[in-house]
Amino acid sequence: MTRHEVVVTGIGLVTALGEGPDAHWNALSAGTTPVVDEATYAPWPVHPLPALNLDAQIPKKGDQRQMEPWQRLGTYAAGLAIDDANARGLVEDMHLIVAAGGGERDIALDEQVNTELADRNDGDRLNELLATGLRPTLFLAQLSNLLAGNISIVHGVTGSSRTFMGEESAAADAVRIAHARLAEGRGGIALVGGAMTAQRWDLLLLYRGGDGLYQGAFKPLAERQGMVLGSAAGFLVLETAEHAAARGARVLARLDAVASDTTRRAAPGDSAAAARALLPRVAPEGVDAVISGNSGSPAASADEEAFLRELNLPVRRPASLIGHGVEGAFPAHVALAALALSRGGFYAPMDPADTGEAASPNRLLVTGFGQWRGEALATLSRPPAAKAEAT
Repeated sequence: MTRHEVVVTGIGLVTALGEGPDAHWNALSAGTTPVVDEATYAPWPVHPLPALNLDAQIPKKGDQRQMEPWQRLGTYAAGLAIDDANARGLVEDMHLIVAAGGGERDIALDEQVNTELADRNDGDRLNELLATGLRPTLFLAQLSNLLAGNISIVHGVTGSSRTFMGEESAAADAVRIAHARLAEGRGGIALVGGAMTAQRWDLLLLYRGGDGLYQGAFKPLAERQGMVLGSAAGFLVLETAEHAAARGARVLARLDAVASDTTRRAAPGDSAAAARALLPRVAPEGVDAVISGNSGSPAASADEEAFLRELNLPVRRPASLIGHGVEGAFPAHVALAALALSRGGFYAPMDPADTGEAASPNRLLVTGFGQWRGEALATLSRPPAAKAEAT
């Protein structure tokens, strides 16, 4: 089977630092401070969304109203990626692969149920509350594939569509499968990514279980135990090299390989061992630096840090500045890698643990250790034309 090179031609990126490639390159290459909201969801700090002009990517107010915030964010970032790739005329042939979380809960109804049933187990009253309190469209509003559906409706992306659920692992597998399909010649262009809004009480309460979240005054990754969630969306337009060349597209980076695995994490070190086994598959020629997906989740972070120490390479940890974006994290970090390669440089330290300099890396490794289960690695490299220009 003929293998095709897969390249990144568009980036749609939204985090607390802003939107788009320029905003992130300017902030992260020069060094910046995190944008954190410590008050609204106290005791849990979050990295909030910037103000977005939704009309620019979702022009119909009716479309905006029927989406939940995370769907609006994902649809917005997907549009940014399509525009960045100058691919509006190709959406009918564009395959779509999305990593999505669950829909947002009706917090007011949750509070009413918990209040009324706190001291009694009354199944009849629970059924009554649900029958009269749930919106008729609530279940539909929580279908995860509605993000893909809204991207199709708003942006006209009508190739094949797939949605993955499963937090960080879903995002890694979305990128992996998009890469695999293009590399095998099953399509010429694809849109892949994920989104998550951290500004949700229900999500914070969910991740609070098992001491997953850090609480208190904000601290960077190296100085805390626990995640600080960040609203984030990362979308990529991927193409085969031939497809991109035929339309004269600007190539930002080459996506060389993506691999993922899931371990039981029965003992410390299991995730590091899984990543160690994946490394030869994605980086047989080595890499120059690393963009780490360290989430801050204690067990996963300990294993990821052990793996990174073995590499002895310059490392940048974006979650210290933009928080952990769960389904949006891995594609956002891949986008940051492609951005650095396209600009011929690297980022300033983002966390006190960040070490080493990489003035002009040619190949980057992206890591992603899910806070629950799942390990993933991706490698990206500068396309030959960019290397020639640099020399």
